[in-house]
Amino acid sequence: MEKLRKVRGVHDLLPNELHNHNIVVNTGLKISDKYNYSQIEIPIFEFAEVFTKPLGKSSDIVTKENYIFKDRSEDELMLRPEGTSGVVRAFLNAGLVQDVPQRFSYCGPMFRYERPQKGRLRQFKQFGVECLGLSNSMADVEVISLGYDFLSQLSLLDKIDLKINTLGDLESRKNYKQALVNYLNDYQSKLSKDSLNRLSVNPLRILDSKNEGDKKIVENAPNIIEYLNSHSKRHFDDICIGLDHLNIKYTIDKNLVRGLDYYCHTAFEFTTNELGSQGTVLAGGRYDGLSKMLGGPDVPGVGWAAGIERLALMIQSNFDDKIDVALIARSENINYLLMPIMKKLVQTEIKSEIIYTGSLSKKFKRANKIRASYAIIIGEEEINKKLIRFKDMKLGSEEFLDLNQAIKKIKKIS
Repeated sequence: MEKLRKVRGVHDLLPNELHNHNIVVNTGLKISDKYNYSQIEIPIFEFAEVFTKPLGKSSDIVTKENYIFKDRSEDELMLRPEGTSGVVRAFLNAGLVQDVPQRFSYCGPMFRYERPQKGRLRQFKQFGVECLGLSNSMADVEVISLGYDFLSQLSLLDKIDLKINTLGDLESRKNYKQALVNYLNDYQSKLSKDSLNRLSVNPLRILDSKNEGDKKIVENAPNIIEYLNSHSKRHFDDICIGLDHLNIKYTIDKNLVRGLDYYCHTAFEFTTNELGSQGTVLAGGRYDGLSKMLGGPDVPGVGWAAGIERLALMIQSNFDDKIDVALIARSENINYLLMPIMKKLVQTEIKSEIIYTGSLSKKFKRANKIRASYAIIIGEEEINKKLIRFKDMKLGSEEFLDLNQAIKKIKKIS
């Protein structure tokens, strides 16, 4: 029989890798809770329009990368490519519009049909936060600060840079788009095919092109900050002032845009040089138009999402799977006597494993392999004495103890 293969672009997470993923998620949940962001869980698939409406017709996610299918009812569904749209949809469905602001955190798998690379998979995981109902620029500063503290808790700040930009409001973007198109029209013969298609649909996305030729062209493109109206300029200036007061270092990158149509005003990214071309580890911005796109009232929002795989590749943490106690019976027919012992050890938060099979020497080899600190052995002699044999695996010493005495030794209680 041919060996079953996993699908390209997905990855099995064995205990040592999952360990780092859990560190990232637990750190995110802990710091977001301190900022009063409550965890929410949203479905892995939604009606396709939850994503196709706000993501925009020119988005790669909609045009190239979606996993879309019809169910038995002929409803068109999509595996979620990102979390923000689902969170806002849940917010609207729950009738929370009259109870703002609402602050949420979330984590879980997302799906995009992309070329698999290091830190970039077709099924990948994100941790994210969303702040809904606040248009104040300090909400932008708040979520950036949360992201900064999240990365700080992971001890990654020395490997990461913060870039920020503004997309302005609708009026500012309209003026800027016209200036940008006028500039890019002179380079139509040199633009990549994707950027040429975007020129008439969403020229802002050309600023974020990964094509080397496009990058050279946009180096001298107009700066959006020069086209901001007074409201948009004040919003961005206030964010910079807020970050300065928090001593959060940043660089203004005039070509930084978000790839989705619902973003406005603030765009930001925390990036690294340690992961090759996949340098963005946390990115977000303001999306005041998203709620209305999904059929709700005009509710402002700002948030970010972080790639769990990318952060897990960067953190320094060793997976330690050693255990406290190996439980060994001299004969397999008395294995049942080990289970009550294990249960009491577990109740006192002592990590243990019962070694069920093999000769006594093989059982001790297993105990050494799993790096047990101690062994508890029972046999006829131990049963007759109503004690257990307690062995220090490092020192090799043995003694007869009752179980409570052994627990005190394991937990080093005098």
